[in-house]
Amino acid sequence: MAHTSTTAQERSLWDRLVTGLRNIAPIYVVLILLLIGIGTQNPTFLEPAGFLNLLRRAAPLMVLTAGQLFVIVTGGFDLSVGSMMSLTVIGASLLINNDPANTWWVIIVLFGIGIFVGLLNGLIVSYLNVPSLIATLGMLLALRGAGLYWTGGAPRGYLTDNFRMFGRGWLEPFPLIERFPYAVLVLIVVSAAAIYLFNQTNLGKQLLALGDNPRAARLAGIRVEKMRIVAFVLSAVTAVIAGILQGGFGGVNPDAGEGYELQAISAAVLGGAVLLGGRGSMPAAIAGALALEALFTLLNLLGLPKPLRDAVQGLIIIGAVAYAAYRSRRTR
Repeated sequence: MAHTSTTAQERSLWDRLVTGLRNIAPIYVVLILLLIGIGTQNPTFLEPAGFLNLLRRAAPLMVLTAGQLFVIVTGGFDLSVGSMMSLTVIGASLLINNDPANTWWVIIVLFGIGIFVGLLNGLIVSYLNVPSLIATLGMLLALRGAGLYWTGGAPRGYLTDNFRMFGRGWLEPFPLIERFPYAVLVLIVVSAAAIYLFNQTNLGKQLLALGDNPRAARLAGIRVEKMRIVAFVLSAVTAVIAGILQGGFGGVNPDAGEGYELQAISAAVLGGAVLLGGRGSMPAAIAGALALEALFTLLNLLGLPKPLRDAVQGLIIIGAVAYAAYRSRRTR
């Protein structure tokens, strides 16, 4: 009897272990494999300084993906975030006007512009019933046009050191590792706030319910229009933060955010988000962004050209969507 009881306990423990492993998002396994691949090509990347540099480069995309997920789980898209990033860099370079004293009020203005853009996107989608794909594509073109008009299509202005410190600065001295990137510090704060909002508040639950079944969500008392607007505002605010980080890292560039909107969607899908809404994990989406940056780093280390990187990104979207659809059918 004792032997039988022990065997049953071992089997139960094994079953729980297998179930736990099945519940782990595949993106974490992919990320580990990519980091191992990077380490085999250049071992310094896996040292503390090298890994922090990887996080620093990935920080704009990881922040942007966190905001994009709020919209995706409602069944929408925000294609305007890349242009919002570019406009943030352009606006900062021109408004600061090479005067460090202007930096802080300019940052406040940039957040105000981001909130306005998010509100406009949300209002158009919610009350005019324009599909988010069309509404945010229009906003993408509008913001891009405004940026080109403002700059004449060429880099203008200057980003002061106290603005660029968010993207390229280091906090030093720092315990154990001598110095720590400000960009990673910003990433930690934004990620923690996004995870808290998504997992620990009614906001995340209501957004998921809205994406799963808008009609049922409305009948349950959820203010559908308000929730959509909040999602777009959060997305736009993270785009401003990502633009500040990217400006600090790459300097004045009118195309600083070009392509980031598709990368953010790719990262969220890699993290298991369903493009039709109703399902998503904030930690997994952020890990998806890091995995995407790790993949690009590995392709660069292997000497593969950028066009191939774009092709790989397209294949990732197709494969991830197909896998998500397959898993969705199996769980029904």
